Amino acid sequence: MKNQMSRWRIFVKDWNALTFYQRFESGVAFALTFLVMLVVSVALFRLFVGVIGGLVFDALNPLDHEIFQQVFGEIMTLLIALEFNHTLQYVVTREQSVIQTKVVLLIALLALARKFIVLDIGKISADVLLALAAVTLVLGVTYWLMRERDDRLVEVNSSKSGNQIPG
Repeated sequence: MKNQMSRWRIFVKDWNALTFYQRFESGVAFALTFLVMLVVSVALFRLFVGVIGGLVFDALNPLDHEIFQQVFGEIMTLLIALEFNHTLQYVVTREQSVIQTKVVLLIALLALARKFIVLDIGKISADVLLALAAVTLVLGVTYWLMRERDDRLVEVNSSKSGNQIPG
């Protein structure tokens, strides 16, 4: 929290040095952060009321597979939204000028993991399942390739500066 506050102070202090477009980009990211925060708050409240109310009034059986999938799917949706919001905060505070592709790939993988969790295997066709698996594989390989590239760049930069990492 303290680190977050110092980031905001630096951002406010450097506001005058930003170009018009940088201010616009930060404003849009801030507005999106606020909207996602509202959506997460409402979704969390509805999840909390639904789960607690269902457990108290015995209308919700957490051992029922479909109920468990639904609740866990809602929790995963909140986690995905939080991760997206966390990414937007880097744009707002100008720590990153754009959202990084690796983060978007990870969020997409989280969304696919959520889809697999809430998926009813008995109600889905094999071709849809195969397509979801293919998309997951492609996103995973793409993320791995980008990470490998970044790791190689770090090694090259550290060897140029004389700080070679022992392998």
